[in-house]
Amino acid sequence: MSFSSLGLSEQLVRATADQGYETPSPIQAKAIPAVLSGRDVMAAAQTGTGKTAGFTLPLLQRLAENPRTGKGPRVLILAPTRELAAQVHDSVALYSRYMPTKSAVVFGGVKINPQMMKLRKGLDVLVATPGRLMDLYQQNAVRFNEVEILVLDEADRMLDMGFIRDIRKILALLPAKRQNLLFSATFSNEIRTLAEGLLDNPVQVEVAARNTAAESIKQSVYPVDQSQKTALLSKLVRDNGWEQVLVFTRTKHGANRLTQKLERDGITAAAIHGNKSQGARTRALADFKQGEVRVLVATDIAARGLDIKQLPQVVNFELPNVPEDYVHRIGRTGRAGESGHALSLVSADEGKMLAGIERLIKKQLPRKSVEGFEPTNNLPLKPKAKADPSRARGRGGKGGGNGKPGGNGRSFGGKPGGRSGGRSQNGNGGQARRSPQRENA
Repeated sequence: MSFSSLGLSEQLVRATADQGYETPSPIQAKAIPAVLSGRDVMAAAQTGTGKTAGFTLPLLQRLAENPRTGKGPRVLILAPTRELAAQVHDSVALYSRYMPTKSAVVFGGVKINPQMMKLRKGLDVLVATPGRLMDLYQQNAVRFNEVEILVLDEADRMLDMGFIRDIRKILALLPAKRQNLLFSATFSNEIRTLAEGLLDNPVQVEVAARNTAAESIKQSVYPVDQSQKTALLSKLVRDNGWEQVLVFTRTKHGANRLTQKLERDGITAAAIHGNKSQGARTRALADFKQGEVRVLVATDIAARGLDIKQLPQVVNFELPNVPEDYVHRIGRTGRAGESGHALSLVSADEGKMLAGIERLIKKQLPRKSVEGFEPTNNLPLKPKAKADPSRARGRGGKGGGNGKPGGNGRSFGGKPGGRSGGRSQNGNGGQARRSPQRENA
């Protein structure tokens, strides 16, 4: 199968060849014909499998087949983070290089006036983060009356980050007659609920099981005490001769602190997270890609927007609070069929997080030890079985076995939205999602 056999124009085929792509990936082979048909599409695939081209190529073709004059935009693509928005726009620019298509990207963290000037010149494709797009709309810098195609990229991440209100406001401003595309690495139940009200009889495309990592990624766990993590990371970088390592932490402060420690240890490092200015984030990423920085330390805010070709290693310095984010983190390596290595430095207090990840991906990750870094407390090889509340109530005795608060101060049922059971406060049920991490997007 070739891109031309999918019905793409000669200009688009040339543009894909310029990037070294001749054979469509599975998600592209299924999604491109569906988008070209004009149908709404709901597509899910592992990260790094070519989702962006899966919607960018056919929507560019549809614009070329139905040229119109106007200020636009005719296509609106929403993305959750600045990095992902910039990455998607780069793809639009690359694939439309032999076409007269005009495009622009807008996001927060930079001055708004230059973006307003771009919009006034007119364009066909607009890539945006929801927050900045609403700012521009409120300043009368953009109108949506000509939008023919809407793309929600990584929609689950947008919900996690608290963008649902902005998304609903934007949807209310768009023409009722339009094509809608949802592309994501995963589809949570919340996303499927959103899709029910947004998509009209969509074509569903799913080329891999939900929440699974690419087979090309080798995964492993290094049990280690929390206090020894930085020293172990430095040793692994040096002993293995790693020249390009993407490291994830849970917090912005943790990213800054780890970066400083690595620098003091003689390893060039830079941090990228929501508190950094857009200029600083762009420079850090550019330095990392060019090999001037050996270790790039990032928070989950950047996990979906980092597209680094042939990135060999990803390290979880700390496990994420939400198991699904593990899949997105390690998906930064092993992209486009390349092999990759994802390793996690896990301390005993992260045992429950590791168990949640292993349940999600339905496999036990191999444990590896490094001499001199053996942990005080070993990680369990298998997650502990959950207690049966009905059996526990029957025992009674000390510690609240009758279901009432007892010696340990816990009740079996738990309060609604509490940690010990019931529905979460956000109404999702099961494990509560993180609090919104919306940045100045």
